[in-house]
Amino acid sequence: MNKNLSQKEMGKRIAELRNFKGLSQDELANKIQISRSSLTQIELGNRNLNILELIKISNTIGFSIDDFLSDNFKIEKLSAEKETETTENELREPEPTLKTNKFKNILLYILERCAGRPNFGETLLFRLLYFADFNYYELYEKHLTGAVYHKLTYGPIPQNIQSIINQMIIEKHLKRIKTDYHGYLQTRYLPLKKPDLTVFKASEKETIDKVIKQFSDWSAASINDYSHKDIPWILSKDGEVINYELALSRELPYSVRNASMI
Repeated sequence: MNKNLSQKEMGKRIAELRNFKGLSQDELANKIQISRSSLTQIELGNRNLNILELIKISNTIGFSIDDFLSDNFKIEKLSAEKETETTENELREPEPTLKTNKFKNILLYILERCAGRPNFGETLLFRLLYFADFNYYELYEKHLTGAVYHKLTYGPIPQNIQSIINQMIIEKHLKRIKTDYHGYLQTRYLPLKKPDLTVFKASEKETIDKVIKQFSDWSAASINDYSHKDIPWILSKDGEVINYELALSRELPYSVRNASMI
């Protein structure tokens, strides 16, 4: 790998890859959330490309950062890979769409396993849902619940989660309680119904179980701090939707795909 690649050469390679992919500057700039003028300056070699922007571009265009930075970089190398890459992208699911029944049953399953723990409040529940969803996508490039997560101040939270919980409370599937936990008011949920495990694939249940095993004993502060160092969180803007594709750029200790290869 050539770690001393000049700014001008990096910009030239970005322009070549963008053209190879058939993207305009406007299209690529929108996808990686920078202005067109900034992308123009990068391609001209007048502006530095930071590592987070490079990761976004590699995810959008579809190339290895190691190959991009290598001394023997050749745009022709991607030609042989383009058909395979297209096939893989076609296998990926489209934008996430909430699978409400599965989401409710996963929530019930997590609570069945964890609600009795004194530390297990609302924050921990929401983070376990996040890691279950993004770990599953990283492993299989398919959506587990299809929930949409936003980058909010305290951490990633499933969209419309309170509406779903309120509906489950009305249906008497859940009970919301408030408890004192080390001097803080804690919101907790108790399951009043058994989860329907028939809606889970074996791979889905395995992913959820691993998330529960890893995080269910953590404090809310610890899991918040951990989630804020996850690549999908880092590369997302405040208040915006966290893109599942960013999970594919994770590195250890966050990457579940790489961990399984060790």
